[in-house]
Amino acid sequence: MTHPGPGVMPGLEPPDAADPVDRDAGEAGPLNGTAAAGGPRAGTPGPGRASVPAVLGGAVLQPQLDAFLAAHEDELIAFRRDLHAHPELGYAEHRTTAKIAERLRAAGLDPVVLPKGTGLFCDIGPADGTTVALRADIDALPLQDEKEGVPYRSTVPGVAHACGHDVHTAMVLGAGLFLAQQAEAGLLPGRVRLLFQPAEETPGGALDVMAAGGIAGVDRAFALHCDPRIEVGQLGLRTGPITAACDKVYVKVTGPGGHTARPHLTADLVYALAKIVTELPSALSRRVDPRSSLSLVWGRVSAGSVANAIPDDGIAEGTVRCLDDEAWHRAPEMMKALLQSVAAAYDVEASLEYVRGVPPTVNEAASVQMFRDAAAQVIDEEGVVPTPQSLGGEDFGWYLESIPGALARLGVRTPGSPGEYDLHRGDFDVDERCIAVGLRVLSATALTALWEGGRPGDAEQIEGAALA
Repeated sequence: MTHPGPGVMPGLEPPDAADPVDRDAGEAGPLNGTAAAGGPRAGTPGPGRASVPAVLGGAVLQPQLDAFLAAHEDELIAFRRDLHAHPELGYAEHRTTAKIAERLRAAGLDPVVLPKGTGLFCDIGPADGTTVALRADIDALPLQDEKEGVPYRSTVPGVAHACGHDVHTAMVLGAGLFLAQQAEAGLLPGRVRLLFQPAEETPGGALDVMAAGGIAGVDRAFALHCDPRIEVGQLGLRTGPITAACDKVYVKVTGPGGHTARPHLTADLVYALAKIVTELPSALSRRVDPRSSLSLVWGRVSAGSVANAIPDDGIAEGTVRCLDDEAWHRAPEMMKALLQSVAAAYDVEASLEYVRGVPPTVNEAASVQMFRDAAAQVIDEEGVVPTPQSLGGEDFGWYLESIPGALARLGVRTPGSPGEYDLHRGDFDVDERCIAVGLRVLSATALTALWEGGRPGDAEQIEGAALA
């Protein structure tokens, strides 16, 4: 059961079933490629049109979303399938960017393409007041699409949307088009910025968005990510760290080399490298609060070429993951000091290249509550579920280093389905009904955040108000 929307003020109750506001929700206007300038605004009756309340609760929002989806859900599914069939890797998303920009311009909006030519952002609504960002990532993965029997299977060899970014893009696009409709009706109490970010998987795209001014003036940012462990119709929420920092480390060890028969006359580089590989992870974890989940895991170790010669160099490569922002910032210096300590004990030289990837994504409590309040009004109230932390990386964390916000997980698994389609697998797919669910949640969350629990000009906050 969905809630009618808390906090609707007296005199601003939802219109009755005969009110034309419901029938007008899918009218021609900016969403059909034509501007609706000069049309009636909220609270201003037009000919044969009842007054539209200036404050929206869920009971008003639901039928408007229903009408919008009745007119546009098939289009958004087709848009997602087109992107899925034509995936593009990070910083190569030229076709994807052009398709998004074309649809936004057809709605009377003015998208701004990022300087590198892929990715864009687009503003909706008045510039005064609160600004809320909705983010989608648009890049694909270097994987072969292994799905069988679907018409939207990737047509690009070795490239596939195996992480749901095509779904994210369709949802944010749809939410933007719906919110543009609200803006034309005078029902958007602030500005919404759509962020279509390139190169999340690389990563680096979030930093490009920020460098281009994509979050300048933004008060809060929200994003959804597909989760094949959660059934469609459900939303996974968590306050605090939801994904981890993920950095890469490269250690190079050098020594004079020598014969394995006389290790005492040289530096036993392989033994020293083995000590570095085994001691650094445990020593690093002892330098921080265990709750930070700071971990170092090696993925590649290499030294020497023959059995009877001590090599003069060796390497180890791995990743550092962490759920705590403070520990993440301290990790490079801690690791450098520990590396030098271990290397000195075995008379070898060691150098560290520490490559920042992404910070942890730390959800702000107030923003998570906005997700929760909005979801309660537009999806089944049983649909909000807790979601665990992940040590996977997500560069949405870069935005949350600068502004508050939250990332939520959107269920994409068909209820009762026997199979599991994990992320980053060639057979990954979604139940496409998730697009409508995501659109509802993102639209309602943006409105909730814009109102921030009260109406502009009210001296006091409205108790329990989300869309009022």
